[in-house]
Amino acid sequence: MYARMRKKGAKQRMKLTPYEQETIVNFNAEEPDAIVYTRDKAVMRQLDALVTEYPDIFKCIGETDIDKTYSMPKSRISYRKPRRISEAKRQQARDAMKKLNNRGEMYGKCSTDTL
Repeated sequence: MYARMRKKGAKQRMKLTPYEQETIVNFNAEEPDAIVYTRDKAVMRQLDALVTEYPDIFKCIGETDIDKTYSMPKSRISYRKPRRISEAKRQQARDAMKKLNNRGEMYGKCSTDTL
């Protein structure tokens, strides 16, 4: 549950437990922007890509060795209802994937020897 220090070269780096790799989204009714605080490396990579691609919309406003804080319009935060699929549609999707997977066998497996 507690972060452990790990030496990497001359400097030390924090290793966070999965519990500590949190992401917090904070916004209120008055302000137009949402603040996202994260210690999760995967979330950081996704948000860093958005900051690079859309710097006028997504901004990295703070950073330490173990976390980053981002700012973005509240409209970029979304909630989605769960997708409901009928059993017939689910079976249709299964069959389509099986068909696609079997096509690979028909053409032979790719071997690294032929590359």
